Amino acid sequence: MNPRFSHVRIFWKWYVLFLLAVVSIMLWVRVLSTHEGVLTFVALDVGQGDALFIESPTGVQIVIDGGPNNFLSRELSAVLPWYDRHVDMIIITNPDRDHYEGFFSFLDKYTTDVLVKSATDQDNELYKQLEEKIDSKKIPTIVGVRGQVIDLGGGAYIQILFPDRDVPGLSSNDGSLVMRLVYGKTSVMLQGDSTAKIESYLLSLDGVNLDSDILKTGHHGSRTSSGEEYVKAITPEWAIISAGKDNSYGHPHKEVVDTLNRYKVETLGTYDLGRIVFESDGENFVQK
Repeated sequence: MNPRFSHVRIFWKWYVLFLLAVVSIMLWVRVLSTHEGVLTFVALDVGQGDALFIESPTGVQIVIDGGPNNFLSRELSAVLPWYDRHVDMIIITNPDRDHYEGFFSFLDKYTTDVLVKSATDQDNELYKQLEEKIDSKKIPTIVGVRGQVIDLGGGAYIQILFPDRDVPGLSSNDGSLVMRLVYGKTSVMLQGDSTAKIESYLLSLDGVNLDSDILKTGHHGSRTSSGEEYVKAITPEWAIISAGKDNSYGHPHKEVVDTLNRYKVETLGTYDLGRIVFESDGENFVQK
């Protein structure tokens, strides 16, 4: 045999073995990084905006809101393996820029199966461009309404609590999706930018059924949300405020912080802590 071809055969042999080793390592990393029976809930650090990541006990992944600019992709790279380029569902709670802009770069990098959105109208050219991009990628779109339940697997699910009516005439904040993430005995209230007016309405509909371990406060800690009676009904152990450091809106407002303190709720802000991660085994949440 020609010695030159012998060297080529040896090279390809080791090259194939190397590739097999890399694939094996990737599979083991995936297996070891899967927390079976654990739900992960993350408030991503996207500055003055909202973006949440959820991974169910069976590995179903959801991103709620995209935040402003392109911070979402940066943050997802910290919570997803580098080779994972698929998220099962994305949700846009309202068509304000600080809730959707990050999905432009997200859709260039990741694939997704379905979009759930609020029906609130938004006369905004940028939002229309996002809708066109979603259409071009043939992503099915569902308008979220009260009564819908999103099964995440492993006993985890998301309830949509509001809106319960047509909302095109409402403001983007009043028409924001309000949801509750539930896993076993643990739960999170997901407010979007929902206002105190809608909070009062939900109290009349659901009352004590709003009780949750974590409150993702409405509208970045604005005084227009997180009313005292609402916080009292939810009885959260933690409140998460997603807002930018030294933002021009003054979020979180003192009134909201005072209310949370009055009910001994531990307040966690992305403006102070950056990314905030919780895990639940169905019995208790633990901050990581």
